[in-house]
Amino acid sequence: MGAGHSHGSGAAGHAGDHRRRLWIAFSLTATIVAAQAIGSVVTGSLALLTDTAHAIADASGLLVALIAATLMLRPANAKRTWGFRRIEVIAAMGQATLLLVVGAYTAIEGVRRLFEPPEVPGIELLVFGIIGLTANIVAIVLLSSTRRANFNMRAAFLEVLNDALGSLGVIAAAIVIATTGFMQADAIAGLLIAALIVPRAFRLLRDTTSVLMEFTPPGLDLDQVRAHILNLDHVKDVHDLHASVVATGLPTISAHVVVEDGCFSDGHAASVLEEVKECVAHHFEISVLHSTFQIETAHIQEEESTSVTHA
Repeated sequence: MGAGHSHGSGAAGHAGDHRRRLWIAFSLTATIVAAQAIGSVVTGSLALLTDTAHAIADASGLLVALIAATLMLRPANAKRTWGFRRIEVIAAMGQATLLLVVGAYTAIEGVRRLFEPPEVPGIELLVFGIIGLTANIVAIVLLSSTRRANFNMRAAFLEVLNDALGSLGVIAAAIVIATTGFMQADAIAGLLIAALIVPRAFRLLRDTTSVLMEFTPPGLDLDQVRAHILNLDHVKDVHDLHASVVATGLPTISAHVVVEDGCFSDGHAASVLEEVKECVAHHFEISVLHSTFQIETAHIQEEESTSVTHA
């Protein structure tokens, strides 16, 4: 029986050090929290208080992202063979859940304010809204170029974008209230913010759940992989084919490949293994450099099937 394990260069994949950007974004968001908390007390604005709650949630999310980004850089060892690469998935799932909670709260408060609009000083509200939006724009610019680096950075970017949307809502509501006295503008802005937050959070939650459940990576069709391997010379069957994602940019695949009995005596087993590894690394939309294949004969496959049946 032959087995093969393939690693691409830089295998565990370089997670990338994005901590400096996250530190700056977190500092800006923490500043927003302090400024808006003061503004909530000064103005008595429920809208600003809600946006302060958004900012607190976002700051917490960024702090989690910063911790995750630090852990991700710790090297793998015998007990943690992938290191802490998957921490970015867990962190992103937590942030997605947090965004959903904030979105739900915003929706509930928005509906309530439609019927019980509070008295809000428009000008003061506008000033604090602009302060928050300015800081958020700086943070968005900082994180925009790295938002596709991994789940963790994507979630961090959404946290800042979420807070910016909250600031825009505050500004829009402040302008309408200051110019028309229409207090329900605050509630309408809150509902629009919730409508933007929730779908993004659901998508992130779906993607991270897929990774933790070890679903097949999007874009990799295992039926096509199986058919391609079966077309190789000397291959008789493929079974126990599995594929999953450890973390962003780190898909893995494994399978048992049944070859002709003579392959172990004429040297073809090694060439089949090399061809299979080449196949999954270069013939599909998703390049899988982390591959593990067991090369076996039909007799070994039968023995495995029998042992499973009697287990």
